[in-house]
Amino acid sequence: MTPLARLALLLAALPLAACQTNNTIASAPPPSRAKNVILFVGDGMGISTITAARIYEGQKRGMTGEENILSFERLPNAALVKTYNTDAQVPDSAGTATAMNAGVKTRIGFVGVSEAAERGDCTSGKANPLPLVAEAAKRARLQVGIVTTTRITHATPAAVYGHSVSRDWEADKDIPAAERREGCRDLAAQLTAFPFDIALGGGKAKFSGNQAGGERLEPRASLAQEWADRTGGTYVETAAALAAAPQGRPVLGLFAPSHLTYMLDRKPESTEPTLTEMTAAALARLKADGRGFYLMVEGGRIDHAHHAGQAGYALEETVEFARAVQHAIDNTDPAETLILVTADHSHVFHIAGYPKRGNPILGLVTGGGEGEGSPDAPAVALDGQPYTTLGYGNGPGAVKSPRPAPDTSLKARQQALVPLPAETHGGEDVALYAGGPGSGEVRGVMEQSRIGQIIMRALGLR
Repeated sequence: MTPLARLALLLAALPLAACQTNNTIASAPPPSRAKNVILFVGDGMGISTITAARIYEGQKRGMTGEENILSFERLPNAALVKTYNTDAQVPDSAGTATAMNAGVKTRIGFVGVSEAAERGDCTSGKANPLPLVAEAAKRARLQVGIVTTTRITHATPAAVYGHSVSRDWEADKDIPAAERREGCRDLAAQLTAFPFDIALGGGKAKFSGNQAGGERLEPRASLAQEWADRTGGTYVETAAALAAAPQGRPVLGLFAPSHLTYMLDRKPESTEPTLTEMTAAALARLKADGRGFYLMVEGGRIDHAHHAGQAGYALEETVEFARAVQHAIDNTDPAETLILVTADHSHVFHIAGYPKRGNPILGLVTGGGEGEGSPDAPAVALDGQPYTTLGYGNGPGAVKSPRPAPDTSLKARQQALVPLPAETHGGEDVALYAGGPGSGEVRGVMEQSRIGQIIMRALGLR
């Protein structure tokens, strides 16, 4: 073949190559094997949250803020992730967490079951389980850890170990009687049946019987303590007890009846560990074994703060989340540990106006970024009132006319447009940051289910 003919063939192939997307394995670099994988999920940590938290953290350290970089933003690979569920344009945490832990997208509200199941139908759920990363990891004799600031039976952590046609079936009391008779187990019971190595979070009431002030139907005192007695593991309820727990045994830590306390509301005498402290404890124990591990760490209360329309709480939770990621980066070998940092979904949270450089991110829009107005005076809307840089498209902060001046205190509820009892998720893409073996697959625009596939390939599970 002449050089000219070869060139013609190459040019003819270009349109076809241009149509390939990086959602195909062929378009990504060959996967590298990792000894360990850590998946960090900032629940509800959309790109606007990352930007605002970056500025917030920088301003807390005396910077103007915009030039700051959060710990995970230094990871070498990044991508945009499409978060929709198979039946929902804007997703929930159950379907998205399942995508990341099973490598398959599913329906909104489903935990570890395929879209073929029927909502709320126990029998169809049992017939359509999805194989999970953690299950494959245990078969391969790897260790598994779960860390969260929410109830450990909440949607995101539950997707590591559980299968349910309803994310709300956290305790047996939450399951309709007819479905209980079909043999469906609640998520708390599923966790205590799963061979995890360390699981830390909240939700103690989901494990406690009704005579112990819990939310289970039976009077038994503690499903968690029964787990410890049966397995030889250690059940703890305080940070001090976690630190003192013996090595070489599984650990279950439940540090609050429901979700852990927001960082902004923590008291100095709190017995709850922080997300960073739980991450450190999990890493120390998993690394000591030496077999390799899969660890999921969730900063879950970012999401809750956004639902309440309170950006200050969300940003403080994001800063703590970034601190936990930094601990993992500092205490793992990048040659053997794949670190993935992402969100399950976004929120209708926006950064707007034309505030001057370094303007307090939680404050009023001040200065005319377009060269208009006084650089030190708050900008004024058409209703004559000032407005904040941060706000929500909907939620409990919605105001009626005449609109009052906004509150700019750290714990304030930001103003919103559409009145709803709780702010909703957003449907735009979220960011994924990665470093370590297999991170070269993180690039371009990806389906969320690719995250689970990347984890499985990195650990040699498929």
